[in-house]
Amino acid sequence: MFIQTEATPNPATLKFIPGETVAANTPSDFRSMEDAENSPLAQRLFAVSGVTGVFLGSDFITVTKADGEWQHLKPAILGAIMEHYLSGDPAMADNAGDGDEAEEFFDEADEEIVATIKELLDTRVRPAVAQDGGDITFHGFKEGIVFLHMKGACAGCPSSTATLKHGIENLLRHFIPEVSEVRPV
Repeated sequence: MFIQTEATPNPATLKFIPGETVAANTPSDFRSMEDAENSPLAQRLFAVSGVTGVFLGSDFITVTKADGEWQHLKPAILGAIMEHYLSGDPAMADNAGDGDEAEEFFDEADEEIVATIKELLDTRVRPAVAQDGGDITFHGFKEGIVFLHMKGACAGCPSSTATLKHGIENLLRHFIPEVSEVRPV
C-alpha cells in the first residue's frame, strides 16, 4: 500500500491519501480520542503521541498535530494508517456519523435561500477545500449571516479567515443578494 502525503495551507495539518475509500458518505471530524469512539481509524491515529485532530474525508485523512516536527510524527501516522487498512476494520463503525453536528437553524421563509447556499457550498466550495484536506458545511442562516462549520485542515488554519471572507462570502453574496456576511461556528 502506498500512502501519499500532501501539505495543507494549515502548517499543523497534513493530508494523507491512502488510495482507498476512507469515509465516502460520512466525512467526520474528531478533536479527541473520546470523539473517535465510533472510528477505529481515528482511534489508531489518536494513539500516536502529538495528534490532536483527525478528519476523515471521502478518500483522504487529515491529521493535525499539537507541536513537534512532522518528520518525527509522520512515520508513526503512516504506520497507524497502514495498520488500520491491513486489519480490515472499517474507518467508521456502522451507522456512525460525525457526532459533532448541531441542528441546522434557519427561518422557514428562508428555505429557498438556504437550498441555494447549500448547493453552492456542495458544488463550488467543498470540492476546493477537500483538495486542501478540509471540509466546510452549512450550520445556519439568520438575518443575512451564513454560519459555517469548518473541519479538518480548515479548522484552525491561519488562512481560513481569508477563505471565508474573500472566497466564500464573496461567492455567496454574488449569487445570493440576501447574504451579507459569512461566519465560522
